[in-house]
Amino acid sequence: MQLTTSSGRSSFRFMISRMSHSVAPVMASASFRSTVVAPRRAWSFAIGLAACQIALLASGCGGGDGVSAPPAAPERITVHAPFREGATIPTRFTCSGAGDAPRLFAEPMPRGTRELVLVVTDPDAPGGTYVHWTAFGIQPTVGAIPGGAAQGHNSAGHVGWTPPCPPKGDRPHRYVFSVYALAKPSGLKSGADPGDVIAALDGAIARGQVTGRFGR
Repeated sequence: MQLTTSSGRSSFRFMISRMSHSVAPVMASASFRSTVVAPRRAWSFAIGLAACQIALLASGCGGGDGVSAPPAAPERITVHAPFREGATIPTRFTCSGAGDAPRLFAEPMPRGTRELVLVVTDPDAPGGTYVHWTAFGIQPTVGAIPGGAAQGHNSAGHVGWTPPCPPKGDRPHRYVFSVYALAKPSGLKSGADPGDVIAALDGAIARGQVTGRFGR
């Protein structure tokens, strides 16, 4: 996990806060049970749950971080991905494979486009929208997206791409790859928080998206 920026530290504090809120009742219960039932069993359960919470929040397959869903836009862009709309995402782009970041292409660019922004989200994640990838400052003339552009933090607390990795046994999650056209520079800096990236999309002149699915 990257903790070299204030955004990274914020993500870490968020994960610890989420873990402590969900585990505290179990720990309290374990304390009570220690006076009437086998203490080792109660505390082992509490510690195990704590470890599970940390793993889920840090891995890219746990709950969302409460960010708003990306907004709509008046015009439409066609986004091309290495999978068809609504199809299963190839294994090499997921945690079951190499976890490679897919290359995307978008067209046509509306007149007046100054910058493209990429946002990849999982709206089916427990707890809310989970952001897997953001990239910004992308030139309208770029070939493959993100094309070496600056990237922001994702919901796992890392900068860049986090591959799809939903909880085992869940129905396949949807992963929405959205490309936005902005009429003015976003002003976003490398390592930007997911919420800041989504806020910068207000007023976008066009949007395109392709949705893939993946389950384990």
